[in-house]
Amino acid sequence: MVGYDARADARSNSKLEVAVAGSVSGFVTRALISPLDVIKIRFQLQIERLCPSDPNAKYHGIFQAIKQILQEEGPAAFWKGHIPAQILSVGYGAVQFLSFEELTELLYRANLYETHKFSAHFICGGLSAGIATLAVHPVDVLRTRLAAQGEPKIYNNLREAVSTMYRTEGPLVFYKGLAPTVIAIFPYAGLQFSCYQSLKHAYDWVIPPDGKQTGNLKNLLCGCGSGVISKTLTYPLDLFKKRLQVGGFEHARSAFGQVRSYRGLLDLTNQVLQDEGTRGFFKGLSPSLLKAALSTGFMFFWYELFCNLFSCIRREDR
Repeated sequence: MVGYDARADARSNSKLEVAVAGSVSGFVTRALISPLDVIKIRFQLQIERLCPSDPNAKYHGIFQAIKQILQEEGPAAFWKGHIPAQILSVGYGAVQFLSFEELTELLYRANLYETHKFSAHFICGGLSAGIATLAVHPVDVLRTRLAAQGEPKIYNNLREAVSTMYRTEGPLVFYKGLAPTVIAIFPYAGLQFSCYQSLKHAYDWVIPPDGKQTGNLKNLLCGCGSGVISKTLTYPLDLFKKRLQVGGFEHARSAFGQVRSYRGLLDLTNQVLQDEGTRGFFKGLSPSLLKAALSTGFMFFWYELFCNLFSCIRREDR
């Protein structure tokens, strides 16, 4: 179960088990959804419309983007920035789930958990994601830079990226896009956790448990649903984050079409609205929703699977 459960004290997982389950969940999920993440980032950073009728648009659809990237950069391009992405996922997963379990237990001790479960999961999910974001944001910036660059590469490896960015742009470059990230991650993660719990209750109402082992399928489906809901409601802030993270990196984006410089979040919002219209706020939504469904579904699926596995191992040892 995700979140504190006083009735399960006898089989509750230790802090180390929670952290390991969160890390493994992040690792496996990232490896599976990396290609969609690369396509999503390319779409988000493209100024031109994602439309075949625009002759200047490099990408205008998921399948066209896959074909174009394969032709120009090869299959390895779908795992560009994968090493920092894995560091990000492993660290983020451990901190997020450990923080979430601790925060929900804290609310339970204060008698605020059982009577306000949806809001408790929303607040604890948002706070735990905020804590995890502060811990791993520099790695997220590195991942975005490595995934966004075309050919020839500006950075050949992770070490070169760190040293070049630090030397040319200063230490604050690793926190570019932090404001929209924190603003976006709180409602996004809050909705992930709260909707996941609500969808599981709805699933049990539609398909009452009959003793058969269907929990893994339920976790996967409810995780996918919560990912789609949360991503749809918070998507524009994710686009803002990606555009701010590649600020000062425009020369590496010239092969992909137009580039823009932004002075901050408000200037970015105004430029997108003026140059790209309201639809510009949702560029890359299709691959992002597909990615959100799979990543959130896998995240909860693997986390609950490994937590249950650790509990079973502990029972066997007794």
